[in-house]
Amino acid sequence: MTRGLGMRRTTIVATALAGMISMALATGGCGLIGSGDPEAEGATGAPKAASPGTPAPSTPAKQPILVAFGGDVHFEGILRPRLASPSTALGPIARTLRAADLAMVNLETAITTGGTPAPGKQFTFRAPPSAFTALKAAGVDVVSMANNHGMDYMESGLRDSLRAIKASRFPTVGIGRNAAEAYRPYRVTVKGNRLAIVGATQVLDDHLIPAWTATDSKPGLASAKNVERMVQAVRDARQGADVVIVHLHWGQELATCPLPRQQDLARRLAEAGADVIVGGHAHVPQGGGYLNDVYVHYGLGNFVFYSANGPTANSGVLLLRIQDGKVTADRWRPARISGGLPRLLTGSAGAAELRRWKSLRGCTGLSARPA
Repeated sequence: MTRGLGMRRTTIVATALAGMISMALATGGCGLIGSGDPEAEGATGAPKAASPGTPAPSTPAKQPILVAFGGDVHFEGILRPRLASPSTALGPIARTLRAADLAMVNLETAITTGGTPAPGKQFTFRAPPSAFTALKAAGVDVVSMANNHGMDYMESGLRDSLRAIKASRFPTVGIGRNAAEAYRPYRVTVKGNRLAIVGATQVLDDHLIPAWTATDSKPGLASAKNVERMVQAVRDARQGADVVIVHLHWGQELATCPLPRQQDLARRLAEAGADVIVGGHAHVPQGGGYLNDVYVHYGLGNFVFYSANGPTANSGVLLLRIQDGKVTADRWRPARISGGLPRLLTGSAGAAELRRWKSLRGCTGLSARPA
């Protein structure tokens, strides 16, 4: 199901994106998508119609696309009342998400109003199905629920989540009625590019692993702890896809550098055919860059998060330009969470935070440019 993702650009936005792409090429794809501000450009209306009598192409020509990623999202505390107005629930950051051809976040909550809280957990998150309405309105096109809060309300909450996903038809990865469904990629064609998106978690509470992990006969989450199964999922996604995106919940909370197991898994998945590997769990941004020609971002930080403060309020949007199956330019747009919502930083504050984020690449083993 394409959901018409490539159809939401106006002529103005298409022109702006073309300018952004030209700037990226001019800078050698070294981390600058362009001088245009996606948030300021906006993205409403429909594209200009084709001339009368022009036949529709049977196979759309591939065009460069802009993909946006945000970090951890839930609707707890001060954020819950915002679901009463789903169209504005994510605030101004929605303009940046809508300006991309595809936007993805980590939905770090069970989708249920009932269920039983998971035993032994300090924090358990849940949200009503209107969370999907709010995300769609904000321009989010796909989410991963493979994380250490996706089954916070255990089996009954999982059943509610799966029903909500089915009812809303909202693209969700990393969760399913069995392992085959949980590891299955979401496939979508955007401007002629065939994308396959996989989600999984490397972080699960030890005492909950058996209950939360999807198996051949049991619903649950896709686990990246099973590295061989994860490698196979990427190989399966590679079949028939121009671009494979892997979204992972991994790492150590509050750490600004990736763990060795994250780096090992990134290498294995890159070898298996991933083109983009992104994720989070640390609740603070970590570094990103290139593993040969595969783009890896170890930690996107919090995004829409009620308790963010201090270092955990550092946030941002990752923008990737993808052409001919590869990332050709990248940009981190730093933000700061206030009142639970990310606000893009501008001026000297934005420049300072961008420099700080770039410094985080030093411990990742990644390069600023593709090989």
